[in-house]
Formats: sequence, C-alpha cells, structure tokens
Amino acid sequence: MSREETVSKTFRALVESAERKFARVRDAPLHPYGGSGAQYGHLYHKVFKAYMRLWKYQQDNRAKLTDSGLQRWEIGEIASRIGQLYFNQYLRSSEARFVLEADIFYEAIFNRKYFDGSEKDRGIRFKELRFYARFLMVSLILNRVEMVKLLVQRFKELVDDSKLKFRGTNFKEWKLVVQEILRFTRSDSAIMYVRPLRYTKMFDSHPASLPYVARFHAKRLLKFGDAVLTSYHKNEVKFAELTLDTFRMMQCLEWEPSGSFYGKLPIEQKENVTLADHSVASGLIDINLVAEMTDPSLPPNPKKAVLYRPSVTQLLAVIATVCGELPHDNVVLIYLSASGNSGHCSTSQAENYGISRKLSMLNLPSHNNHEQRNGLHENHVTANGNSNKYYDNHLLLGPSRNGGSNILFPGDIIPFTRRPLFLIIDSDNSHAFKVLHGAERGEPAALFLSPLRPSFKNPIDIDKTQNGSQFTLFLTAPLNAFCQLVDYDLSNDDMEMYNNTASILSTAFSEWEKILCTSTSLDLVWAQLLSDPFLRRLILRFIFCRAVLTLFCLREKGEPYLPVCIPELPSSLAVSSKAVQPAISRLASHLKVTDCFGFS
Repeated sequence: MSREETVSKTFRALVESAERKFARVRDAPLHPYGGSGAQYGHLYHKVFKAYMRLWKYQQDNRAKLTDSGLQRWEIGEIASRIGQLYFNQYLRSSEARFVLEADIFYEAIFNRKYFDGSEKDRGIRFKELRFYARFLMVSLILNRVEMVKLLVQRFKELVDDSKLKFRGTNFKEWKLVVQEILRFTRSDSAIMYVRPLRYTKMFDSHPASLPYVARFHAKRLLKFGDAVLTSYHKNEVKFAELTLDTFRMMQCLEWEPSGSFYGKLPIEQKENVTLADHSVASGLIDINLVAEMTDPSLPPNPKKAVLYRPSVTQLLAVIATVCGELPHDNVVLIYLSASGNSGHCSTSQAENYGISRKLSMLNLPSHNNHEQRNGLHENHVTANGNSNKYYDNHLLLGPSRNGGSNILFPGDIIPFTRRPLFLIIDSDNSHAFKVLHGAERGEPAALFLSPLRPSFKNPIDIDKTQNGSQFTLFLTAPLNAFCQLVDYDLSNDDMEMYNNTASILSTAFSEWEKILCTSTSLDLVWAQLLSDPFLRRLILRFIFCRAVLTLFCLREKGEPYLPVCIPELPSSLAVSSKAVQPAISRLASHLKVTDCFGFS
C-alpha cells in the first residue's frame, strides 16, 4: 500500500470514529442540568478529542489527502462539526470562549467557501444550509450585526437557488427557517442596541456608587450561578430553539467577552499568513485566537438552562436538578415568560398535578426541622378535585390542546422554595404568583411580576407578538423600552444625543444603587442578592420600569398596567420619592416627551 493510500485510509477511519462518538452526544441536553452531567461532560471531551485529532491529521497531511481525492466540502464539514461542538458546549456551560471558538471556525468556512459547488449534490447542499443556520445563530448571540445581515441575504439566496436546482426536493422546512430568521432580525433590529445587552463594566458599573457596593454587607450574601429560562407565546418570534425573550434574558445574564462590544480581527489577520488565500483547501484554522478576544479578569458567566417549549414535567425536573445541586450559599434565577389562564383547571388536570407536586417534594430533601414541619402542610388538591388558591390560576407553557402537560401552577413552584429563588414571571397572569409569598417552605422567594398588560403611547402601531415582551425589554434594555413606550425613535439621533440620554439613566441608577446599599429598611431577601452585579442591575431596572409605567399617563389607570415586586423595596425608592421621580422627569424632558407622564 502506498503512502497516499495509507494516509487516506487512516483519515477515513478517523472520520468514522469521530462520527460514531458524535452520535452519542447528538441528543444530549443543551444545558448543564439534563441527565448525568458528568457522563455527558466525559462524552463531550472524547468527541472533542476525536475531532481535534482528525483536524490535526488533515492539516498535517493536506497535500496527500487532496491528491487522493479529498473534497473541499469534506474539510468544511469537519470544521462545521467542530464549530457545532463548541457552540453546544457554550450552551451547556455558558462559557463565552466556546461560542467565540465556534465563530472562528464558522467564519473560516464562510470566507474560504468550502461548500462552493454544492449545487451538484443535494446532500452537500443540505450540509451547507445547516452550516448557514448554525453560523447565523452564533452571529446573533455575538451581536455581529453586519455579519448577520450578510448571512441572512446569502442564506435566502441559497434556499431560493436550491428550489430551482433540486426541483424534486421539498425545501418547505428551509423556507420556514428563512422566514424565522427574517422575522427575528426584523424584530431585534427594531430595538437599536447601541450598547450590548450583556453586562459591560464600562457602562454598567457606576463609579460614584462603587465604594458603597464594595462596602455593602448583610447578614447573608448569596451567589448567583444558575438560571432557568423559558418562554412560550403563541406566534412568538424565534429562531431555531431560541425565542426573542429568552435571547434577551440570556444575553442580560452574561459578561461582554471583551469588556465592550465584541470586536474581531479581520479573518486574514487571524489565519496563517501564508494561507490567507481562501481559495486553497488549507483547512488551517487557528484555534487559540480566542485568548485575544476575551478578558481574563472577568468572572465566569452564570450557568443557564435555556429551555425551548418544555413540558411542565421537563421544566420541573430541570428546576429540581438545579435546586438539588445548589450550594447552600447560592440563589437560582427562574425566568418564565408565558401567557396565562385564570380560573379552575379540570379535575383530571388537578389530579395529575397533585401527583407531580408530590414527586417534586420527594426530590428535594429538607435540611432542618422547620422545613420538615412546613413540608407537612404542603397545600394540595383535595380528593374531590377542588383546588385551593395555589392552583386556581396557571401559565400555559405550550399549546392549550395538550392539556395538563403544559399547565404550570404557582403551587408547582412551592416545593423548590426550600432553596433561595429569584422568580421573574412575565405574563398576563403574573400576579397569580403573589400567592407564593408566605407559602415558601424554608426560603422566602424574591419575585418580579410583570404588568398584566403592556402600555404604549401608540398601541395600534405596536405588534406585541413581533417585539417581544415589554417587561423583559425593560429588564434587558431599559432605555430602548422607554423609547418604545413613548414612541421615540433613537435611531434618528446622533451619538452625542444618545450618550447624553444614557448618561441621565446611568446617573439615576448610580444614585439608586447607593440608596440600596445604605438603606436600613432593605428587606433581607433583596439585601442577600445585592452583591451580585447581574441581580443588582435587574433590581435597578425594575425600579426604573415600575416608576416609568406608574408615571405614564397615556394608559388606563389600575394595577394591570404596573409590575409588582415581592417583598417591597425601600420607600426611599418608591415612585414618588425624591430620588426616583425627578430622574424620570429629567429623562422625559431630555427626549421632549414630558406630555406622556404625570409628574407631581
């Protein structure tokens, strides 16, 4: 056997081995709490090792492999698979370096046009389409706006070309993917993100209040390291398995990788200088560039389970796993965005959920006699099917036709209050979750409950399904939410105007942060969360949201239009306080929209 034949045979064996290993993790949960985390972690390590060995082998033997018939698309497929592995690992770990590594591989494939010529083979064309869909997701998460625009254009052209070239093939699913990404990018670009949704020290750390944050102490301080995020609304904007609301919240709970908006070197500077010509089948991609794009001083991101349309059983299983593994000094953030129904559920649904509640209780051990005594009095559905106040109302986490498997009651959360919880409920039935206060089984929960209805200056011009939740937008991009509320277009302003507007808001947040850190009436539930920068930022944005919506006069009066926090925050940060109302007034005056508010 010649040297070329030996190299080719070894390469094919490595490909088959890597693909077999990949098949074992193909269906692994894309979050850190599914199944046996240690087992999947071990499997992922083996798959990475197999693909990196394969990658290095094709680099070292590129010329011989090319002579023996290696196709460019085969290199692209290996690189695409490595990019997919990196992205999946990002979803499982929330570590920014993995999504950055995925981006490096995907951009190299794109620039080197590894899939060119796919019009001759339907199988290769499908590989190319999958590559574009995955690269789009990575570019969205990294806020690469111009790259997203380019990829959307190319992706649409590719699907249109596929319909012409492969007339006997149904490309309906790919047409739906194109429609999804167009809708997603239209909705997201309607909100001009001049600053990242991720936590950026440059913008989100307020120098004037930093000494107060540093000196802040409470009887107990909790660390934030775990979050469970899910949303379901009929016709909600989504791309693949990421909805617009969970996309915004997911970004809000991460550090900006480079301390500012993500920036990259041009691809030519990243690759081996002698191989900058993308027409060659080099396959050389520098997998160590990520160190140049991340800030080593940043703490790790909180781990997140971003669940796409889970059944209630699946959701509760993930929450149970998180709570079961939670260190004693940590808090879990649970974000639920969904429509709700009020009124009693059917007897059969209630009985089914009586069983699920008992199972949830069994999964969470009590840690003291106080918890055990409370656990004996767990509220339950009575034998005749009548539910009590914890099961009168619910959220729908999926189509109503699926019945009980998609119905989440406030009472379903009670067993998990043996651990510290921070609940954000964004729903037209969010206030039903007020009943959790006082019903906890060991740890008082922190609750943010959205308004039951959004408010807008021109509600006719706002498509609620197209723009995502107003409350979530206030928590993730407060200035954008304010402008959407009063129908003010930020994109018409120059950067100086935008920076001055953002400065007003930043000054207010800095003052409110100082008040929170020095208040003697701050409830321990909030005090124990205040040392975490992500949670502190959410609290400040809630204060802003509540004040803006309370003072907004172009709406019907009443509770349905106002958010609720439980327990209450200090009166020194009430809407009418001298620290809060003047700040909203300054912002409204600067944008010349004071006619939208009723200032006293």
